[in-house]
Amino acid sequence: MTVQAVLAPSDIRAFREDHANMRERDVADKLSISEAQLMSAFTGHGVTHIPAHPDQVMEIAQTLGEVMALTRNPSCVHEKVGVYDNYHSGSHATMILNEEIDLRMFPRHWKHAFMVEKETETGLRRSLQVFDGAGDAVHKIFLRDGSDIAAWDAAKTRLALADQPEIIEVAARTPVEAAKADPAKAGRLRAEWEKMTDTHQFLRLCSKLKMNRLGAYRIAGAPFVRALAPGSIDTMLHRLAQDGTPVMIFVGNQGCIQIHAGPINTLKPMGPWQNVLDPGFNLHLRLDHVAEVWAVDKPTQRGPALSVEAFDAEGGLIFQIFGIAKDTIDSRPDWRKLVDALPDREDA
Repeated sequence: MTVQAVLAPSDIRAFREDHANMRERDVADKLSISEAQLMSAFTGHGVTHIPAHPDQVMEIAQTLGEVMALTRNPSCVHEKVGVYDNYHSGSHATMILNEEIDLRMFPRHWKHAFMVEKETETGLRRSLQVFDGAGDAVHKIFLRDGSDIAAWDAAKTRLALADQPEIIEVAARTPVEAAKADPAKAGRLRAEWEKMTDTHQFLRLCSKLKMNRLGAYRIAGAPFVRALAPGSIDTMLHRLAQDGTPVMIFVGNQGCIQIHAGPINTLKPMGPWQNVLDPGFNLHLRLDHVAEVWAVDKPTQRGPALSVEAFDAEGGLIFQIFGIAKDTIDSRPDWRKLVDALPDREDA
């Protein structure tokens, strides 16, 4: 099923102008359209359609110098400043892998892409924006003061699509898959979990047993998982900021996963949001969206990899946090000590 915007592009642009301080996603929600349809309404007014495959988008990104990378889901926004390089293409998954920008991208979900130029109070803001088939944001790249504008202009001339529609159709949004498990297979799950040698084997195990991540966590039991209190997420962030334990923070959606590696330092709560505001890395988390939290131990050849994983009320994964591997081990003792001290869920 496809969804077509019922408003004329001129009406969408007029509404956007009247609500200049509202975020694009909120404007789209107010108009009952997708964010990609909002962008497309500005075609010829600062927006240019380009090929959406990561190969083409990353071709541009790697020429721009220092930029800000943004990946989000409905509950969490992950922002990193750095340079795009070391791109690896692939049919199922692609990646950017360096110390600043670390991405895993899944091309089948990259359906619409735009080069966007928007006048703001501080001048012209340029961004690359990619959306999935439902018109939801997959990944965005924002230019900074030191970015290469000549490279941007050349890419826009080179990669602009022949077809530049103001109106696009998008698919209906796929609902989040609820927790899926088979208690009769719990023994088999635990037996095969114990034999894992790499964290990436876990999702293959779930698929083989016709379960998903959250469903498996709900039936695995100790010593593989521990249900934590939802409020433990804020406790964990404060303790990380206090003691400087370096971690890897994974935030993603169906089309892109973005990773921060290092400590966090500065927390700034604002309403329901808890915000990490560090040089080069920002995280914006809706604490009120956190419904389930699990501490998860997965065996690897380098020792156990311990993560804390948060889910929303529909069962969607909000983020994962791991301790950074050190030398030949996959889990740092200081990270494990911090996680072990987090409170259990009351009904666990």
